[in-house]
Amino acid sequence: MIGEDELQAFIDDRLDGERRAAVEAHLALHPEIRERVAVERRQRAMLRGQLEAKFAEPIPARLRVANIRAGQRGQWTGWMRSAAAAAVIFVVGAASGWFANGLAPVSTPVAPTTSIAQGATAAFRTFVVEVAHPVEVGAAQEAHLLQWLGKRLGRPLAAPDLSRFGYKLMGGRLLPAGSAAAAQLMYDDASGRRLTVYVRAASGTETAFRFQQEGDASTFAWIDQGFGFAVTAVASRDELLPIAEAVYQRFVGKS
Repeated sequence: MIGEDELQAFIDDRLDGERRAAVEAHLALHPEIRERVAVERRQRAMLRGQLEAKFAEPIPARLRVANIRAGQRGQWTGWMRSAAAAAVIFVVGAASGWFANGLAPVSTPVAPTTSIAQGATAAFRTFVVEVAHPVEVGAAQEAHLLQWLGKRLGRPLAAPDLSRFGYKLMGGRLLPAGSAAAAQLMYDDASGRRLTVYVRAASGTETAFRFQQEGDASTFAWIDQGFGFAVTAVASRDELLPIAEAVYQRFVGKS
């Protein structure tokens, strides 16, 4: 039995002799795994090519041992000065209330649909490559799957019919989403290409689609009636948009 660890070792050229031959024989019998392995090996080669030039460069002056030690001595002196200055600031700030308010960390808020798109993309990348267990409950148990996921999400859940786009339901799974839960429905077409529909509770009123592309994964996300939705696939924006619109219409009908 060839496991994922051996496949990754094969991709990294860390197998020799009998185990390498065994993996090659396994790939010859499983074209879908062979295709994924080939893609990952191409990506590895591309990254190695991009980094080779860096390996050939001389060590920067800032990373030489002598310069690092000199910098550390300078940092120690600077730290002592900063500590003295900080003590003065603390005394003044404690009296005026400025210290507590002025030094509060500033965070940049993330748009709710961006958070939905990021969660959907991460889940897509995690499970779309799975061969043995791409879903937790298969399409053969669709009614049970939707009832279970809907109960955990707190809303009726539908599985959009995407057959006119060439996709059929494979099944779905429950995912963590902070302190709540999210649902992922997975579809595939005749060529084995996969698409996911992602749903979780979300605040906001961004009913307009937000498009995000991360690498080769494209996502349309939106928020409606307290829930965030996203459709993700390896597809162009124009190809994915009508599918996202169909999913949107299906969920509007179930709200």
